[in-house]
Amino acid sequence: MCMEEGILRKMKVEAAEPVKYWLNLNKQAVLELNSLLGRQVHLEWLGDMECIACGRSIRKTYGQGFCYPCFRDSPQAAPCIMRPELCEAHLGKGRDVEWEESHHNQPHVVYLALTSDVKVGVTRATQVPTRWIDQGAWKALKIAETPYRQLAGRMEVELKQYVSERTDWRKMLVDKRSDQNLKAWADELSDYLPSDLETYLSQQHQVQEILYPVQAYPSKVSSIDLDKVKSIDQKLQGIRGQYLIFEGGSVINLRKYSGYRIRFSA
Repeated sequence: MCMEEGILRKMKVEAAEPVKYWLNLNKQAVLELNSLLGRQVHLEWLGDMECIACGRSIRKTYGQGFCYPCFRDSPQAAPCIMRPELCEAHLGKGRDVEWEESHHNQPHVVYLALTSDVKVGVTRATQVPTRWIDQGAWKALKIAETPYRQLAGRMEVELKQYVSERTDWRKMLVDKRSDQNLKAWADELSDYLPSDLETYLSQQHQVQEILYPVQAYPSKVSSIDLDKVKSIDQKLQGIRGQYLIFEGGSVINLRKYSGYRIRFSA
């Protein structure tokens, strides 16, 4: 029997076939999860939580793991995280200029991914393919690379007029695939960009396919609310994105509960 306890963060991943997952407690990869498929696991919220930015004890999280002051002031929770077109890192501005310089005034990628349907997204270049894995994409390709975040955000704003920026997590977790041609999409969407952004387009569209450790996909899924049920004791059937998939179709998004103190055993 294995047992781990600590403050939960999003699972750590490694690009492999299939993707390798680790339980992430106290910022450490403490338990390899792929080997637990088919086994009964127990996940329990111990009732307390900490801010993932400052570490203070809190009673409620904001924006997946922050206390309210950090949600309001931390660069990790700034509006440009969700809306990269608002980023001002390239101008030497931001909630924390040093953090913005090292995270946002860096090369960024604009990509297309197949999660449930085709979606467009933005991530720091060093986060490829981790970002695609975290979103549960089974295919993805880079369509452009920009020198800083705001430019990538501008491209996303243009492209999401024609393709979604969101994932239908229910379709993704039952593996309902829209097997569309990402290269054809990339070629078509390139025509919709303003001329000043065309220079950042990739000349080659290489599709990457991602395989997840799932024994069998359920036909229907239901989301577990850890705030209500407090604990889970079920057989682990698969992992995709940041979700654990249990026998019978129950699923939990571990990233949603960042900052929660949990006990995990198998």
